[in-house]
Amino acid sequence: MSKVPPGTAQRSRRLRALLAVLSTAVAMCGIVLAATSTPSSAATCNGYVGLTFDDGPTGSTSALLNVLRANGVRATMFNVGQNVQNNQSAAQAQVAAGMWVANHSWNHAHMTSMSQAQMQSDLSQTSSAIQSATGSRPQLFRPPYGETNSTLQSVASSLGMRQVIWDVDSQDWNGASVSQIVSNASRLQAGQVILMHDGIQNTRDAIPQIMANLTSRNLCPGMISPSTGRAVAPDGTTPPPSTGTPPPAGGTCTAAATTTNVWGDRYNTSVTVSGASTWTVVVAITAPQRVSTVWNGNATWDSSGNVMTVRSNGSGSTFGFTTMTNGNSNGRPQIRSCTAG
Repeated sequence: MSKVPPGTAQRSRRLRALLAVLSTAVAMCGIVLAATSTPSSAATCNGYVGLTFDDGPTGSTSALLNVLRANGVRATMFNVGQNVQNNQSAAQAQVAAGMWVANHSWNHAHMTSMSQAQMQSDLSQTSSAIQSATGSRPQLFRPPYGETNSTLQSVASSLGMRQVIWDVDSQDWNGASVSQIVSNASRLQAGQVILMHDGIQNTRDAIPQIMANLTSRNLCPGMISPSTGRAVAPDGTTPPPSTGTPPPAGGTCTAAATTTNVWGDRYNTSVTVSGASTWTVVVAITAPQRVSTVWNGNATWDSSGNVMTVRSNGSGSTFGFTTMTNGNSNGRPQIRSCTAG
C-alpha cells in the first residue's frame, strides 16, 4: 500500500469543502437568476397622455426633473427661448432626463399682435437657441397663452413645427392647490394633452398622485406626435401597443370641416364625419374666439374653453357650430381627432 504524503488528506478535505461551498453558491445563483429572469407584471398601457410643462427652464427645473424621474415620467417641455439661452445646462438636463423639448416662443409675448415677419423671427430664434443647447431642433410649438391665428400656425409650420395647445388645463398657473391639480389631471383621456408649468411647487407635489391615477386607468405618459398633435407611445407608435388591450374607443373615423358662412362678428362651420355612424370629434378653437351654438351633436368643453368635444346624437354624420370671432377674424377651428363608437 502506497503511503499518502503528509498534508494530502488535509488538502483533500479542504478541496471537498470548497467544492461544496461553490456547488451551493452555484445553486443559489441559479435560483437568483431564475427569479430575476421572470418579468414582473408591468402596467399595461391602453393609451398614452401628453404631460407638458411650459415656461422653462427655470431655477426649479432640476427639482422638477428629479420628481419626474422618480415617478417614471417622460414629458414635453415647452421652453421659452430666452430662458434656454440663459440656462443651456438646464435645457441639456431636460434632454438627458429623457424629456422632449419644444418651442414656446422667445419671451412669452402675445404673438397674435405681431406681424408675420416678427413671428418668423421669434420662433426661428427660439428654435435655434434650443438646437444650440440640446442638439435637436424642436418639432412642436405652443403659442403663449394659447393665443393663435392662421398666420402664426402657418409660420410654425414653415419652420417644421406643429402647433400644440392642450385638452386639459391643470390651472397650476392660477394658484390651484395640489388636490385641484390632481383632480383636473384626472380628466385626461387617451391621446389628450395637459397644460402644466415648470417652477410651481404644487405641480411638482401633484405628480405622484397624477401618476397613480393614470396607472389605475392603464394610461401612460407618452410623446406628442408631430404629425397629429396627439399623445402616442414614447417610440412614436399609435396606441395601443401590440401586447396591450385595445382602448374602449371603437376605432377611427374621418372628420372634415368647412366654413360655410362668414359674417362680421361670427362664422359657421360644418363638420362631416365618415367611417362611423356614432362618433366623437375633438375640435380646437382659436382663442379668443368662442362657440355660441352647436347643432346635430352634443358638445362639452375643457376648462380652457378652447377645446370642444362633440358626440353624435343620432342626427346623422354632419354637425355644425357658430363661432364668435371676438376680434380675431383669421382663426379657424382645427379638427384634432375623430373616434368611432
